[in-house]
Amino acid sequence: MTTEMQEIAITEDKPLLTGQADSTKDAELAARILLDQGQEHSVETPHGVLHVTLHGTRTTRRPAILTFHDVGLDGKSCFSPLFKFEEMQEIIKHFTVIHVDAPGQEEGAAAYPTGYQFPSMDTIAEMIPAVLQFFNFRTVIGIGVGAGAYILSKFTLANPDSVEGLVLVNIDPNARGWIDWATQKLSSVTSSLTDQILSHLFSQEELCSNTELVHTHRDRINKASNLVNIELFWKTYNSRRDLCIDRSSTFKCPVMLVVGDQAPYEEAAVECNSKLDPTTTSFLKMADAGGLPQLTQPAKLTEAFKYFIQGMGYMASSCMTRLSRSRTTSLSSSYSMDGSRSRSRTLSQGSQGGQMPSSPSQTMEVSC
Repeated sequence: MTTEMQEIAITEDKPLLTGQADSTKDAELAARILLDQGQEHSVETPHGVLHVTLHGTRTTRRPAILTFHDVGLDGKSCFSPLFKFEEMQEIIKHFTVIHVDAPGQEEGAAAYPTGYQFPSMDTIAEMIPAVLQFFNFRTVIGIGVGAGAYILSKFTLANPDSVEGLVLVNIDPNARGWIDWATQKLSSVTSSLTDQILSHLFSQEELCSNTELVHTHRDRINKASNLVNIELFWKTYNSRRDLCIDRSSTFKCPVMLVVGDQAPYEEAAVECNSKLDPTTTSFLKMADAGGLPQLTQPAKLTEAFKYFIQGMGYMASSCMTRLSRSRTTSLSSSYSMDGSRSRSRTLSQGSQGGQMPSSPSQTMEVSC
């Protein structure tokens, strides 16, 4: 009798112990991924070597999240605050994250010799398929900022089957006009390279206030051992061509455009939004975000990104985070047709089930 009771007790305890172990294992895995410093790789491409840092589980069952940074930054300085944000762990524990550095832009990279022919923006975009092949990923969800947004756009247009979704921060789809070209020429004479890049990265308000973030990046760029490489990337970006997109020739995947309400490229992002398919495009204008919303407002961008990938069919059963519970009413979406605004509603209608609203065509202005 006693022996039978002991056996029954052990049988009842097993599921509880297993569940506790699984919960602990999941928590440890999430913490490990969050604090993961990444695995660095040098990927050979037809046009040279790319420095790539991989984070996460390296599972190919889902698309990887592939990022590309802006001029004056690298994968670490451009995206670490966002991907190390505590609420982002709910997302990255399900995906592999791949940070791609433009040629010679990674921290500590050797300076290119005088006369080095830096690749064009088109050529850099042509290097990305080799990264997917190297890690055996068939598709990605791209996140690009500034120059990185332009490069990922070129890659997506040339390889539509390789991209399931695209997040473009501070995108400028246009080539430099004559006025822009003359302004840039004058600026190159009157301003240092560091000041030119900071004016590209930050709003005038941030520059005038000389915020801690501006000061940090000014110091980092001034002390960079690869400053000549940064200058080459800057010149290449300023020599970019038009993306040549319109309603009839555009991205085949869902797109989320993101820009700060006082960012240097606010008007360019608005213009880009007007050229994209409204049924697959979301436009997120973030208040008080400055020029780099992924650094200044990681909480808001994290939540918007989670809704974005939920709308793509990933993480549909994800529970509401503290952020979404407290900020749901601050995310508003405005639906438009043929350029006219029709009706508005809050994202709380879609977020109650942890998913985006059924229609992906929306403009979200975050003022929280």
